[in-house]
Amino acid sequence: MSAPESLSWRACTLLLALAALAWFSTLDYRKLIKPDEGRYAEIAREMAHSGDWVTPRLNGIKYFEKPPLQYWATAVAFRLFGENEWSARLWSGATGFAGVLLAAWAGTRLFGRSAGILSGVMLGSSLWWVLMGHLNTLDMGFAFFLQLALSGFLLAQTAPRASSMQRNAMLVAWGAAALAVLSKGLAGLVLPGLVLVAYCLVQRDWSSLKRLHPAGGIALFALIAAPWFIAMQRANPEFARFFFIHEHFERFLTTAHSREQPGWFYLPVLAAALLPWTGIALHAAARAWRSADHRAFNARRFLLLWTLLILIFFSASGSKLPSYILPVLPALALLTGDWLVGARQTTLVWHCAAMAALALLAAALFSAFGMNPGSVWHDEAHGDYARWLAVAVAVLVAGLLAAIGVIRRHRAIAGLAGLGLAALVAWATALQGHETLGRSTSAYYIAEQVKPLLRPGVPFYSVGTYEQTLPFYLDRTVTLVDYLDEFSFGLEQEPQRAIPTIMEFKARWISDPQAFAMVSPDGFKLLNRHEFALRVVARDADRIIVSKP
Repeated sequence: MSAPESLSWRACTLLLALAALAWFSTLDYRKLIKPDEGRYAEIAREMAHSGDWVTPRLNGIKYFEKPPLQYWATAVAFRLFGENEWSARLWSGATGFAGVLLAAWAGTRLFGRSAGILSGVMLGSSLWWVLMGHLNTLDMGFAFFLQLALSGFLLAQTAPRASSMQRNAMLVAWGAAALAVLSKGLAGLVLPGLVLVAYCLVQRDWSSLKRLHPAGGIALFALIAAPWFIAMQRANPEFARFFFIHEHFERFLTTAHSREQPGWFYLPVLAAALLPWTGIALHAAARAWRSADHRAFNARRFLLLWTLLILIFFSASGSKLPSYILPVLPALALLTGDWLVGARQTTLVWHCAAMAALALLAAALFSAFGMNPGSVWHDEAHGDYARWLAVAVAVLVAGLLAAIGVIRRHRAIAGLAGLGLAALVAWATALQGHETLGRSTSAYYIAEQVKPLLRPGVPFYSVGTYEQTLPFYLDRTVTLVDYLDEFSFGLEQEPQRAIPTIMEFKARWISDPQAFAMVSPDGFKLLNRHEFALRVVARDADRIIVSKP
């Protein structure tokens, strides 16, 4: 084994500055897309406008599916920086980048400076971490606070017994778990607890429990997490049953949310999420269990159990989405950074060469299916996006080939750091290119057509459909017609906020002096069959906006 050299502080600072520039400068290039980005931006917009920081509302309707931490943060960003795409994605972007810094810091404290640098590089350039750090969803904030809880716990376990460092690190872990609960619910407490119990059973060592500082920790957890839940229940007596039973137990145990997938679903997802480090990370994880650790607490085994049990937990769930496994990436980054310090030069070269071959194969597929006029997948938008993807692959392949050359000159850290920066640029390029599909994924363009025609007080209806990004870009809510979906529970509480049938809507439409409505193409045909008086004012392939003639 040959230990790689260490990067100088100047090189680390330059790498960090370039990564921060690539990370934050691209947050606002793309318009918000449906469904999640539009949903969470709109909830925060309404919260900022209403001043009600307790009860989340989507399109003016009570929306209890998730806790409010990200809504609060985004609403504050809207008030500070304006209601735009950059502000909407700032919480995900900031927590994602903070996770990269935390991985570097925790890796340094646990395994040494070189391992810390490589942990940060690996996390900050993994496909799924970069992607989720540039989308307005709740997953990145949740993953970051779980990572902070994990890091605090690991440092508390390895700190001198009964020291202030141990106590403070454990309090950080308790506080971070509370913020994870406020980000996405009870999983913020269940997942760390599950891993801790499993570790104690597997290691037959319960001494970790003696370092939890439960008295102060539970008090801090309750002080952070409890006030909103208490205020929410007082303002909305129907909250507890829906949030704790429907959104947690029924979501996990049933397929009520129509997100069922096979048990092996997360295996290919994880392989893609780790790109371009997939082979290296899996190699590091396979070695982690047998890695020597002469301390009483085995951090490597705990990290491996964290990875495996979160994968198993979500694989057993009746509701599966690719973003759910994001919290495993920081643990794998720490294991990978630790393993890379002693990895053989030839092993690294072979991993990079295999990934370059895979990237070139992907480029060939983009060419065949996206840019080939004879392909069934080809159209102008997908052809344009295929070109962006080809550029992204070219950047990644160049980074991999450059890394091979540098590693062969016995400068492994420099080569891997360069690969990380190239991968970050490649994923950012692929993300920005997605804007070529913007007209089908965002209502921004059709909203811009109709906004000059809207006047205050004129009703706007959404008939048989709901476009998640439309209210944000119209800067107003719409009235739902003949549509329930995720609004079912909220409309049970406040049925007056929607129109249940087409015939009731027709009476309203006739009585309105002026009105607008969004419909799908099929919905437009339905209104014509019911002899609505309509004038088309804007349309695209998926949506039509009409007004009264």
